Amino acid sequence: MSNPSLTNSFYLSRRHFLGATQLGIGAAALARIGLGGSVFAEGSSGGSHFPAKAKRIIHLTMSGAPSQIETFDHKPQLERFNGTELPDSIRMGQRVTGMTANQKQIVHGSLHKFQPYGQSGVMLSEHLPHTGSIIDDLCLVKSMSTDQINHAPAMTFMLTGHQIPGRPSMGAWLTYGLGSMNEDLPGFVVLASKVDNAAGQPLYDYYWGPGFLPSKHQGVMLRSEKDAVLYLNNPPGIPREVRRGMLDRLKEMNAIQYDAFGDPEIQTRIAQYELAYRMQQSVPELTDLSEETDETFELYGPDSRKPGSFAANCLLARRLAERGVRHIQLFHPGWDHHSSIDSKLKEYCRATDQASAALVKDLKRRGMLDDTLVIWGGEFGRSPVIQGEIGKPNAGRDHHPRCFSMWMAGGGVKPGVYGETDDFSFNVVSDRIHIHDLQATVLHLMGIDHERLTFRHQGRAFRLTDVHGEVAHKILA
Repeated sequence: MSNPSLTNSFYLSRRHFLGATQLGIGAAALARIGLGGSVFAEGSSGGSHFPAKAKRIIHLTMSGAPSQIETFDHKPQLERFNGTELPDSIRMGQRVTGMTANQKQIVHGSLHKFQPYGQSGVMLSEHLPHTGSIIDDLCLVKSMSTDQINHAPAMTFMLTGHQIPGRPSMGAWLTYGLGSMNEDLPGFVVLASKVDNAAGQPLYDYYWGPGFLPSKHQGVMLRSEKDAVLYLNNPPGIPREVRRGMLDRLKEMNAIQYDAFGDPEIQTRIAQYELAYRMQQSVPELTDLSEETDETFELYGPDSRKPGSFAANCLLARRLAERGVRHIQLFHPGWDHHSSIDSKLKEYCRATDQASAALVKDLKRRGMLDDTLVIWGGEFGRSPVIQGEIGKPNAGRDHHPRCFSMWMAGGGVKPGVYGETDDFSFNVVSDRIHIHDLQATVLHLMGIDHERLTFRHQGRAFRLTDVHGEVAHKILA
């Protein structure tokens, strides 16, 4: 009778053969020349490079690109040019999308009124009164800039540092570099608003994907339905002790496979099964809002009692932050207002304004804002050129990557207004922050040198900021 192990060896895949050979001298050689792993150790979480200002991030992602002209970038002088064509000296041959490339570039000022808020008197849209109430706590950046002009590439660029899918997301990089602060919950959690009119904008799972990092750094989406995580609960008739026994046996079999082949994804699989088992208790406790006070629900607004709303997700984000989740990402899709921007933008401001401000206030009163970085913004801005006919209710604005606005709070950023655009809100004229600069700054606030957080893949060292990015020291407290 033939030796089973010898017989089976003929059916090993090339990947398994190479994995098995890594257990010997090959593994040491590869490690020596740096073909795998991170700057920290063995591809695992190793801690920060220097003292961090922020322990966690809550990224309020306004998918679809809010118009800076109707929200944060007050341009009263733009009204003088209503109905006139965008000057060549301002456009400078810059690309526009195919949706407006064949029409005259007719400018129009804000369709919303602005008013001063806070002791600083910062001018914001009249439809952002709650954001206005926290303006003195915000770092309002008016000089954001990106390279991408269409939604999916721009959002991919914002979240992964590259416009083509396949790179790790920021949350994956952070959990890879810093690890988790709670063994019973994922280090990276994603929440998405249930929006009836999301302008046909899909949220791709690679926005929170691990790319080429170990798959345990994948973001986990919590749903608003009865089962917050699919397939987490035991099937009917399977008690918890039976599940525990099944996992123990599975762990033993996976350990045998790991000893044979050395595939690190097997270790990830073991760890994720164990995390899922612990989440069977931690997730129901997390999503049970019965302990929240009526005052807290009033702070976040009436929608906070509606599962899946942006307000409810903001409240969940605070609870996740309290429990040590490293990176929390909220998506509110549908800001792509090519038409009816006047009415639609008011609707979206109403849906997000109170809860966004409430989150900052809630963190502040609990003593958590100082070490929690809150980020609010989309993937690019909107053009001062009107899309459609001026004066018509269906008029909108096209995409604009050259300048847009975002705000940040807490986590080591300095309150105030940063950056400036020209009179048309078309170009940045001072203190430009490119997407890679934003990513470098966020990592810096988390105690990470963006040039040193790397992972070797396909023969080169990759990082979130690629080969670009500078920390925006002016906005640091």
